[in-house]
Amino acid sequence: MIATNTIVYLDNNSTTAIAPECMAAVAASLQDNFGNPSSKHRLGEAAKLKVLAARAQVAALVGATSPEIVFTSSGTEAIHHAILGALALCPDKSHIITSVVEHPSQLALLQHLEGQGKRITYLPVNTCGQLNFDDLSNAITSDTALISLMWANNETGALFPIAKAAQIAAEKGVLFHTDAVQAVGKVAIDLSQVPVDFLSLSGHKLHATKGIGALFVRKGRKLPPVLFGHQERGRRGGTENVPGIIALGVAAELAMTELKLQSEARVAALRDSLEQKILALFPWSSVNGAASERLAGTSSICFGGIDADLLITKLDKAEICVSAGAACTSTGTEPSHVLLAMGLSPEQAAATIRFSLSRYTKMEEIDRVIEVLPELIDNLLAEAA
Repeated sequence: MIATNTIVYLDNNSTTAIAPECMAAVAASLQDNFGNPSSKHRLGEAAKLKVLAARAQVAALVGATSPEIVFTSSGTEAIHHAILGALALCPDKSHIITSVVEHPSQLALLQHLEGQGKRITYLPVNTCGQLNFDDLSNAITSDTALISLMWANNETGALFPIAKAAQIAAEKGVLFHTDAVQAVGKVAIDLSQVPVDFLSLSGHKLHATKGIGALFVRKGRKLPPVLFGHQERGRRGGTENVPGIIALGVAAELAMTELKLQSEARVAALRDSLEQKILALFPWSSVNGAASERLAGTSSICFGGIDADLLITKLDKAEICVSAGAACTSTGTEPSHVLLAMGLSPEQAAATIRFSLSRYTKMEEIDRVIEVLPELIDNLLAEAA
């Protein structure tokens, strides 16, 4: 773990701890690279060089070229820029295809666009959280401006076969965007081989700081800005967040190293151990989307009739941090739209907890969860009786 003492942190799909290397880079930047990258003096030029270096690091992580990377303030901004920009590129088209399990930040924008007269097709998923590609192909019409699908689900970890989906879009001449916020740095991505037009990512999901994201815009796609200004070659206005950009660059380089070392295999082994031990302790529990190809560090577990919110509170008192799903929506009272789409009942969705690991997770932390869970669940069952 990173500087959390006795706390067991298993909520990495919500946000990650900042890598020590990123922390050091940010501190150095705040002291030495405080110049405005647009300024022509030496401090401005020094900051500009740091931004250029980080752009190259992020591009390398996803198999892109530096000019294809646009820095944003977040994954949400990157997603919105891609969707709104794609509509602007296709002014005579008003149809977007997405899935029912997308992140709330994307669904909120699409619902807003529906109110403005755009037509949105929400593709269903099966009990494993996977798409039927016949549904995708059949949904495409001459009015389709964009297909936007997530690479990895933030709640279950289910991986969509984005290469196949992007190929279908390319063959039909339709723009394609993928929300890769949960996938970047955890799975190998090579955009020189996968024909997506736009890809969004977020720094705080791969051990960089909050407040920084990026949008991949394939060469040749003249995506209009949402925020106007001369920065980012006129594609995203506003003075650059140099410390955040530097942190994202360092995080990208660290992630490349971890992918080469196949660190995710170790994370998957920890996740599998957690799941096996929980299923052995509580045979009535189940792993949501277990049969799907998943992110190595994500486990969505339904604990039968247990109230997930109450269990999360009890785990927190035991210094174990987990969540019920997307942190962006977990303060609400509605059951997870992802789990409902996979066929779970509202009661099952309300009994589900998400454990999300990172490369810093240790076996001792998994053991700690297994140590305290039985008593906590026994107490909840007794209280409910």
